Amino acid sequence: MTSAAVTLIQSRDNALIKDLRRLAQDTTAYRKQGRVWLEGDHLCRAALDRSIRPSMAVFSESFWPQWQYDKALAAIKIVVIPDALFKDISGLESPAGMGFLWDMPAAQPLDPAAATVVLDRVQDAGNVGSILRSASAFGFRQVLAIKGSAALWSPKVLRAGMGAHFALSLVEGVSEQDLDALQVPLVVTSSHGGSYLHQAALPWPCAWVMGHEGQGVAASLESRAALRIRIAQPGGEESLNVGAAAAICLHASGAMRSA
Repeated sequence: MTSAAVTLIQSRDNALIKDLRRLAQDTTAYRKQGRVWLEGDHLCRAALDRSIRPSMAVFSESFWPQWQYDKALAAIKIVVIPDALFKDISGLESPAGMGFLWDMPAAQPLDPAAATVVLDRVQDAGNVGSILRSASAFGFRQVLAIKGSAALWSPKVLRAGMGAHFALSLVEGVSEQDLDALQVPLVVTSSHGGSYLHQAALPWPCAWVMGHEGQGVAASLESRAALRIRIAQPGGEESLNVGAAAAICLHASGAMRSA
């Protein structure tokens, strides 16, 4: 059994409950609070698997019996609340019944030599989360989000990332000028020009730039690129979803690295 004491909270006006509600429902509340709400068994276990140590675990009364004998909770502060109150906090249609509160570490500086993914105003949370998963899977350890991209630690991006956040160095609010510090070549995606991915000699490490869902990569970033890449689409579609394009491109890079 966990050695941590269990605190019961009943009031929706409790200060902690108010903070959790903001973190779960406000896209950028984590920036003000300096902590993140990780909701759901899968995301919480993914954090533990990456040696992320939460400051607090919160359970609904009905879900708590499933975890109360788990050794992973040793010395973590535990709060149990009524199911109705957890539903009020949750940003999900079907509340998961548990979550971790994690104090975010200090922001990391940009690593000039790292294999990198640059998000150029990618705004859909599902796309951003999917790209983070692909980055982690294929050996890219740094993600730089240019201003105008979706908030990387927002609840929707966290759910779509499914734990990839904890394997990556994430830097938000980047400007195009900040990219000048990179010592790896920029590779940009394009639906209309450049070398075909399956024919290109891809550099490693490199920094792939994934562009805005509607506008693509900004022209000013294209002009900085060492290589422009497009994906052959024999079926005739005009373009691919940015999340799908990222998975294809990053896999190709990872495969060349392993060859």
